[in-house]
Amino acid sequence: MIQDIGEGVFSNAFSTEPPYEGAPLYCYRGNDILVKGDEYAPELPTYGELTPACHHLFFMEGKGCYINEEILKTPEGFRYVNAPALARSHPDRKIAFSVITGLQLSRWEQSRKFCGRCGAPTERSQVERAMICPKCGQLEYPKICPATITAITHNGKLLLARGKNSPPGRYGLIAGFCEIGETFEETVKREAMEEVGIKVKNVTYFKNQPWGFSDSQMIGFFAELDGDDETLCLQESELAEAHWFTPDEVPHPANDISIFSEIVWKFLTDHGIERV
Repeated sequence: MIQDIGEGVFSNAFSTEPPYEGAPLYCYRGNDILVKGDEYAPELPTYGELTPACHHLFFMEGKGCYINEEILKTPEGFRYVNAPALARSHPDRKIAFSVITGLQLSRWEQSRKFCGRCGAPTERSQVERAMICPKCGQLEYPKICPATITAITHNGKLLLARGKNSPPGRYGLIAGFCEIGETFEETVKREAMEEVGIKVKNVTYFKNQPWGFSDSQMIGFFAELDGDDETLCLQESELAEAHWFTPDEVPHPANDISIFSEIVWKFLTDHGIERV
């Protein structure tokens, strides 16, 4: 998965240390990030090459990384590229993960410039990763939205669905954000009923991953159809189609960055199909 870069490589420890010569710079402009060099494996700028107002973001391999506080015009020799696309395609998993995690924090900071309680301009806390209102004291922490993603099985088959806006052939698992007052297991059951009109049982935790593309923490599960009726009733506002697939029919995941891939390959290897 995209965060599998080695234990201790990434640290989100808070710091107020100022930037230093050669520090990696994460300069975002909306969903774009400033890079240089090779088209397929671009590099990030460093502090010294550019000297924007910036502050500490996180640590990678023990080095402090910094995020811009001002949007830069495109300097000579640099270019802006779409950050989510770069994170999905960059051959260096450390860069991929750090770019999307930095974007998640950038979006949060940009959306919390003003207090949601009194409307006053906010400031970055000097003691923790938070935005604080100097007028009323309101604290805002980074947004993380828990969501479940579930492999629903029955008689050796896997349920896959295609989103309304997904191209033909691109299938996914039943997934959705947790609502207030729900356990993760209750979210799994509610989403199965809402999206495809079925009840599930034996909900079993698999693993989880941070997913900065949607500010989420994805919690993976396996579950079984409750009963023998495989009839599906689609939530047409979200899904275009859904089907039960035998192991031989399941499309192999296009990449290995997501928990979706991990879950699907777990299902396939459990049914004797070798992972590629």
